[in-house]
Parts: sequence; C-alpha cells; structure tokens
Amino acid sequence: MIEITFWFFAVLVLYVYVGYPLLLLMFSRTVRDRDSQLQGDLPPVTLLISAFNEEDCIAGKLENSLSLDYPTELLQIIVISDRSSDQTDEIVSGFADKRVKLLRMRERGGKTLGLNAGVAESSGDFVIFSDANAMYRADAIRALITPFSDPNIGAVIGESTYADVNSDAGESESLYWRYETAIKRMESRAGSVVGGDGAIYAVRRSLYRSMGADVLSDFVNPLQIVEQGYRCVYEPKATSVEEVAGSFEKEFSRKVRIVNRGWRATMSMKRLLNPFRFGLFAWQLISHKLLRWLAPLFLTTLVVTNILLLNSKPVYSIAIAIQAAFYCLAIVGAILQKRADLAPALYVPYYFCLVNIASARGIVEAYVGRTYTTWSTARGKSD
Repeated sequence: MIEITFWFFAVLVLYVYVGYPLLLLMFSRTVRDRDSQLQGDLPPVTLLISAFNEEDCIAGKLENSLSLDYPTELLQIIVISDRSSDQTDEIVSGFADKRVKLLRMRERGGKTLGLNAGVAESSGDFVIFSDANAMYRADAIRALITPFSDPNIGAVIGESTYADVNSDAGESESLYWRYETAIKRMESRAGSVVGGDGAIYAVRRSLYRSMGADVLSDFVNPLQIVEQGYRCVYEPKATSVEEVAGSFEKEFSRKVRIVNRGWRATMSMKRLLNPFRFGLFAWQLISHKLLRWLAPLFLTTLVVTNILLLNSKPVYSIAIAIQAAFYCLAIVGAILQKRADLAPALYVPYYFCLVNIASARGIVEAYVGRTYTTWSTARGKSD
C-alpha cells in the first residue's frame, strides 16, 4: 500500500508540472488556429486603473494611457482610488484631459469592490482592467479588442512582461512567468485560459458580474464569463510592462494572498470542476489550478512514503537522494538569497519551494477564516 501511494503521488507530481503541459500541447496542436481580425468600426472602451497610494507612478500611467493608439473619442479612463492617503487623487485631478475621470471610493474596500464601482461608471462596450504600475505598449488596446470580433469570446487576457529583472526573485518570477505564459498560449488555443491577469485584461461589459470584496477579481471574473458560455483567450500582442516584486519575501506574501483567494473562489464555484458540464475547461481548471495548489501535499507525501520504503528496493534510495539534493539546494538558496550572484541551481529550487509553501499557507489560511481584501502589492503600492 505504501509503495502504491509513493508511485501514485510521484506520477501526480510529474503530471502537475510536466504531464499537463505536454497533454495540453498535444491537444492544442489538433485545434485549428483561430486568426481573428478587427472587423467594422472600433468600439468604445473604458480603461479602469486600480490605485491605492500610487503617487510615484500614477502620472506616468496616465501619460502612458493617454498616448495609446486608440481614437480619443472612444477611450474613457477611470482611475479608481481606494481612498488613497497620499497625492494620488490630486495628481489624477490635475489632468485636464476630459477622458480621465477620478472615482474615489467612500470607504477603503479593496480592489474588487473598486472594480465593481468602476464598471458601473463605465461607458465603453468593453472594459479593460489595469494596475497603476503596468505600462502598456502603444497598440495594447487595439490588440486586446481585436479577438472580440469573434462573438464567442467574452474575455481577452494580455501579456505582462517584467522590466529590470536584476534580482534573483525577479529572475525566478520571470522564469515562472514564461512557463505560465506557455501554458496560457496552449489553453487559449485549446479552449479557454484559466484565470486572468489584473494588469491587462478586457471583458465585454455586458458579461461582468459584481463580486465580493474578498474575491480575486482577475481569477473569478474570467471564470464567471466561461460559466456564461463564452471563451477567455490569451492575446500575446497586448503587452504591458511592470517591475517584479524585487525580493523573495514580497513574492511569498503575494502568492499566499493569491492562493488564499483563488482557493476560496474555486471552492465557491465548484460546479466548474464538473467535466460533464464544462468539459475541457473543467480538466484545465483542475490541472492548472487545483492540483497545482495541492502540490505541497503531494510533495510531502512523496517524501514520507519514500522514507518508509528505503529498505525495500534500491530505486527508493535513488529517489530519496534526488529529493534530498533538491531540497538541500533550496535550503542553501534560502540562506544565500540576498546575494546578488546567486546561481540558478540555488534560486530556482528555492523559488519552487517558496511557491509551494505559499500555496500550503494560503489554503490553510482559507480554512481558518483568513481573508484578504486590501493590501499594498509586492510590485507596487496599489491594491
């Protein structure tokens, strides 16, 4: 029984990180490319910018937004200030361009409540969600809007890129993001992307549904749209640039919050996990999110059962040696994390373990009642 358990979880770990992407790759190659082109006149759009104490970057964000290649009369920009206590509101109000509107929340309730209010104030047929520190490439809005020429598409996720990757945490996150981006490309081609990106994604305004304060908006909102029968696709030509977290500690805290909110959201929308109702998307959601978040449990069980099997067959001695070497590298990486020249052989194992510890903590916190609604993000000061 112990031996069966070991191999079951060994296969499960391999499936989560390698098997799922490979199966997704094979499946996506059987799907014909959907080449969408913008048809007819450009639609009116609203760009929502979430902000909390963003005095350092909000002016640059607005200048970037106003310079985007999109018709002036079709672009509305709403900055949602979650009761900022610095000069954010004054800076926004100082912009004379009529396209810019400040929406200051009466009470600080977090990003999601702000988005609910922002969508209610929006006038565009499509709503684009962004963060104050995410700078868009000039053609980003056009690229986001183009896929909507397909009436079956309800949400479009853009591509976040990172500037100044000059720390080990930044490099690790960049590697992780490239891995995630590859999965998003394949999921989009096969059916729908699982989750969004709060820095750059767009939805049909008619499909937006209000969410609770503790909801992870850029994860739940796309799920709601898929549930309504529409696709959520990835558009790599729609690009934004932002800074990475800068330290492993900040990245850890960010991922704890994401998993905490994402887990609770998934449990509240368990119907999407039913393959008889949602087919391929249910498989994607289970494989990409649910099993990934549960990976710490799988990895721990793998170590425990491996130890119990050490005296049975040589293969288990090899297996434990491989695991021990990997975790030793992670420990050394943790000890030396502040060094500027930390080798990939150290920071990659450390980052892998950090992410999984964050997942475990996020799930535990979700079950003990810890919720997150407001905070200052790792990549900036916005909620």
